[in-house]
Amino acid sequence: MFRAVSRILRTPDLRRKIGFTLGIIALFRLGSFIPSPFVDYSNVQVCLAGNQSTSGLYELVNLFSGGALLQLSIFALGIMPYITSSIIVQLLRVVIPHFDNLYKEGQSGQAKLTQYTRYLTIALGILQSTTLITVARSGALFGSSTVSECSQLITNNAWYAILLMVITMTAGTGLIMWMGELITERGIGNGMSLLIFTSIAAKFPTALWAIEQAKSFEVFLMVIVVGIVIMGLVVFVEQSQRRIPVQYAKRMVGRRTYGGNNTYIPIKVNMAGVVPVIFASSLLYLPALVAQFNTPSDGSAPAAWVTWVQTNLTSGDKPLYMLLYFMLIIGFTYFYVAITFNPEEVADNMKKYGGFIPGIRAGRPTADYLDYVLTRVTLPGSLYLGLVALIPLIALATVGANQNFPFGGASILIIVGVGLETVKQVDSQLQQRHYEGLLR
Repeated sequence: MFRAVSRILRTPDLRRKIGFTLGIIALFRLGSFIPSPFVDYSNVQVCLAGNQSTSGLYELVNLFSGGALLQLSIFALGIMPYITSSIIVQLLRVVIPHFDNLYKEGQSGQAKLTQYTRYLTIALGILQSTTLITVARSGALFGSSTVSECSQLITNNAWYAILLMVITMTAGTGLIMWMGELITERGIGNGMSLLIFTSIAAKFPTALWAIEQAKSFEVFLMVIVVGIVIMGLVVFVEQSQRRIPVQYAKRMVGRRTYGGNNTYIPIKVNMAGVVPVIFASSLLYLPALVAQFNTPSDGSAPAAWVTWVQTNLTSGDKPLYMLLYFMLIIGFTYFYVAITFNPEEVADNMKKYGGFIPGIRAGRPTADYLDYVLTRVTLPGSLYLGLVALIPLIALATVGANQNFPFGGASILIIVGVGLETVKQVDSQLQQRHYEGLLR
């Protein structure tokens, strides 16, 4: 391992790429602490020091922004608008035939889809920044905080000040998107994923030390040990896949022979990644949002259904919340896998190039077999996602952690997934130059 690291440092091209990536990451983290115009930075720090926290969707956005959301910085929105727009464009392929045709055109069509994603990212940035500023002006950004400073975060409520803040936060989102593309082109690759990785990893020390302060050092060590075990299990499942063997018949093109080789179709246990967790978190936040808008401002008692929602669907340590969260993740896993993996399309491509699964006829029987395997592999994958997503909620109820507990939920899935992919990227580039990489 140390020899591999020394080879990386001795390779000028690879050393330059890693240095460039680390420089962009440093700028990204620096922007997370620069406040937006007309934000009272001292009041924001008082509210943060008071251990006030948001919940639901704002908690998720704050996680992906590395804590920049609650600081109302120029990078407050983080990479979340880009993630949302990417998911929307991917889902629109099922609804809009033009998008599906662009995807099938290859590199030129996918470049067009990327351009649509960028435009949608800016539009979502404007919408989300406007919503964030509105919530900050109303004093609800830090939940039901009783600290007076939390309702005085904005120093100027004039229209031009609000417009400047919206432009600044939206421009910050565009700058983050550009940084991610720079890392992809000139760095070690996976630019957007690495920025998300950086945002989440930056919250690890704070989240873990909060447990030590709330409980004891022994509990802190126990959480570290359990976290390492969970991380190892997540790596094991993320690397697990069902390999379906495929054989290709030999065919003559001129004087050359093509095909005749054996390969396989890898179907991962977790094909949906972290998307179902994001979907479920966003959907469960809607009842709390509706209840918040229907709470009387004059201090009178709210309606019975508002009280029920605030009791059962706003806190992650409630049994009903956990059950709904778990069931939504399972449902969204099947939904997202059905959209991203089309057995009929795979079967048609295999038939076109003379491929077949041993013992299965080409065409419709192959599609049915792929659907059969996919449905059964997705079941343990969805249960695994649901259990991993419940870990922060269980930690919230047992050791006093917040809902962004690092060893569970979206945090651990993204950290492990991006970490494995980055190691593979560095390993492949190292093998091109030294015939020996990081992995053995």
